[in-house]
Amino acid sequence: MQDTVAVALITSLSTLAAAALTGLVGALSTRRQLAHQLTVARQDSVERRATRRDELRRDAYVGFLGACDQAYRQLDRRWLEAGGGDPVPGYDDAYAAMRAVDEAYNLVLLEGPEDVASAARSVLTSLTTEYADQRRFGDEPGDAAVSLRDRHRERWLAAIEVRTSRRISFVDAVRPVLDRDG
Repeated sequence: MQDTVAVALITSLSTLAAAALTGLVGALSTRRQLAHQLTVARQDSVERRATRRDELRRDAYVGFLGACDQAYRQLDRRWLEAGGGDPVPGYDDAYAAMRAVDEAYNLVLLEGPEDVASAARSVLTSLTTEYADQRRFGDEPGDAAVSLRDRHRERWLAAIEVRTSRRISFVDAVRPVLDRDG
């Protein structure tokens, strides 16, 4: 009878050991799977954030360029109008366009990076300088039937050159940022 008890005890202990070993292997396997799923979830989250940041940056940069184009149109209109467009003191269409560029610049500042923000600052500064020149030229005495462009041809050509070079510098700063992130 003791042999039967011994065999039964050995059988039950081996069954319990096998169950414990199976449970341990299962727990370790589950832990490994959960760790892998957590890693994948974190990577997906990082990728989603990076994609969203890229979209926000692209939107900010495109918005800035679009606002600059609107400002350029308004400045061009004032260069070509006879008498310089007689700006209303304090507010006119060119001023509104300049404000839109300033607002778009704020988004570029937020999205960064610094080299892009610096290039955008140069664009904004050149626009502000051109706008101030137009207002100053418009206040000068002269033939009101002659456009500012014709009265100040060298300054107009210089303004066009500055616009072009600043815009190209901005785009050159933006491209590596979007390529690196994308």
